[in-house]
Amino acid sequence: MGIWKPSATVAAVVERDGRFLFVEERVEGRLVLNQPAGHLDPGESLVAACRREVLEETAHRFEPTALVGIYRWHYAPRDVTFLRFCFRGRVEGVEERPLDREIVALHWLSPDELLERRAQHRSPLVQRCVEDYRAGRSFPLEIFSSDYA
Repeated sequence: MGIWKPSATVAAVVERDGRFLFVEERVEGRLVLNQPAGHLDPGESLVAACRREVLEETAHRFEPTALVGIYRWHYAPRDVTFLRFCFRGRVEGVEERPLDREIVALHWLSPDELLERRAQHRSPLVQRCVEDYRAGRSFPLEIFSSDYA
């Protein structure tokens, strides 16, 4: 039996005037909606990974201010388990830069619009993270360690 190695990812709930920022990306031949999100790189803190992923996927400079939640999701077709660390925070500007090549478009969606597009969600975590954010879930970044930044 092999060693179980979950895939650590980060995601950001970015809200502006009641609308949420999503990336539309091509994954396994289909277009899906997701929060700006991606994998944790070796030696990188979770907060730094979140900053980097939001910038690479949306060109927005995002500063995480709190953790919304930690989620586990098993993607059966590839037998991969993801551990997602979802953050909330603030946008501190937008840069003029190319986006990751998988990104097709950016969308600011209301909660109702997101729900209407549920069939396009990359995973069930897309909706869950927004719901938890809207419910006020917020944990201080200091829960990670003294070197969380």
